[in-house]
Amino acid sequence: MKTAPAIAVLGLTLVLAGCGFHPLYAMPGSAHGSMRQNLSSIYVEPIADRQGYELRNSLIDLLDARAESGGAAYRLRLTLAEKSDAVGVQSQTVGAVTQTAITRYNDTLTVDYELADARTKEVVAHGTETGLSAYNVLSSPYATLVAQQDADRRADDDIAERVRIDLAVYFARKAGK
Repeated sequence: MKTAPAIAVLGLTLVLAGCGFHPLYAMPGSAHGSMRQNLSSIYVEPIADRQGYELRNSLIDLLDARAESGGAAYRLRLTLAEKSDAVGVQSQTVGAVTQTAITRYNDTLTVDYELADARTKEVVAHGTETGLSAYNVLSSPYATLVAQQDADRRADDDIAERVRIDLAVYFARKAGK
């Protein structure tokens, strides 16, 4: 009776070993840490505006990338577009006067990126990531601004993480060829 669970575990181990699963950051046939070396060899080009500054800093931190272009093997160029939509509206009627106020916003951040070889300038990977942040309009304009900036910072961090994963997948596929 005790051999049945052992056989089941052994069988499951063999099935998983045959499926071809391997960790994303463990590149086959490469030295330990080569994915980190690839990601850290990227220079993230500056992006305009406060939102772009936040996104660039998030990417530099996540990739352990270069803040300066000297010696970088790749250049990451990002363009971003922001869109803000009022999604919460509240109306209040007092006598004959109706007042309408926006109570919630959704900010959509769309980032297009291109990874180019620093020597040849050839684009080797590209993609688009979109993030959504939402915040409430508060009675204080300052508090509303802080809520918006916090929501947008979280969207930046999310997009930076997804760009990092996309780039890691590119390097893993390149190593597997």
